[in-house]
Amino acid sequence: MQNILVTGGAGFIGSNFINHFVPQNKYHFVNLDLLTYAGDLDNIEVSDAENYTFIEGDICDKSLLKSLFEQYEFQKVIHFAAESHVDNSISNPDAFIKTNITGTFNLLHEAYQLWMSEPFQFNAEFENARFLHISTDEVYGTLEDDESLFTEETAYAPNSPYSASKASSDFIVRSFFHTYGMPVITTNCSNNYGPHQHDEKLIPTIIRKAIHGEDIPIYGDGKNIRDWLYVLDHCKGINLAIHEGKIGETYNIGGKNERNNLYIAHKICEILDELKPLDSNYKDQISFVKDRPGHDFRYAIDASKIENNLGWKADENFESGIKKTVDWYLKKYEK
Repeated sequence: MQNILVTGGAGFIGSNFINHFVPQNKYHFVNLDLLTYAGDLDNIEVSDAENYTFIEGDICDKSLLKSLFEQYEFQKVIHFAAESHVDNSISNPDAFIKTNITGTFNLLHEAYQLWMSEPFQFNAEFENARFLHISTDEVYGTLEDDESLFTEETAYAPNSPYSASKASSDFIVRSFFHTYGMPVITTNCSNNYGPHQHDEKLIPTIIRKAIHGEDIPIYGDGKNIRDWLYVLDHCKGINLAIHEGKIGETYNIGGKNERNNLYIAHKICEILDELKPLDSNYKDQISFVKDRPGHDFRYAIDASKIENNLGWKADENFESGIKKTVDWYLKKYEK
């Protein structure tokens, strides 16, 4: 059984990936996670599986990475680990530069040392190795209402320390392909939602504040637009990309579900009115707060490349996905 390294597997998207694919028993999954505030081992539902190993550690720790690559001889790397909250990047950009840029370089370096004897020359046992780098649509900057969707050819224009650090890591990954022939693939996703997302994110915050009877904070006028992607659909796209994707290519994964923040809040409140009714409406708790500095107006992804070339298609639309998500968080918060 081949060993596959999953970085950041105790986080939101990584844990959903592990929970879904470990039971298929095709690989031995090694989950490397530093367990910062965003990582939680309670997210892992398959911790007792024989083909799963957890290691607490930092992708910025070169000696640890070297020992892990030597011990497990990974055939595949799926790189989720990242600092990802825009607000935190504004107040503490240092951590984003360290993890997202330096950490990504360290992983690429160790994979290169194991897989290749020199540029464009693979060691025989690693001819089918793959390194998949998970990135974000935020590297493309912001769109106006009438602008066309982000494609894989859209010029990068990051506007926050978070998106700038992810853009930098994307370029480092790209350079390892063009300079060394590394078998890398990059995916850029739209906003994910679903089970196990950290409480600080928009959708969990709306649900939590609503059921606790607190003000539901919405930035500015609530008109900022995001394309929403159900997390399991994203995970299936990642799995398809690492197995069927073309080396050196980028694939955008989006849900085709553009919604503004106020719509999201209203929709969640309507679902809660149905599932956990009050004497009043949950919408009455919505409040508007000072906008985030440099708040991008709109993100929207064209996912036609991965749909046409790899056959990926989202199973959930926003209405079905958000109902599943609200139901999951209700059960979590009511425990």
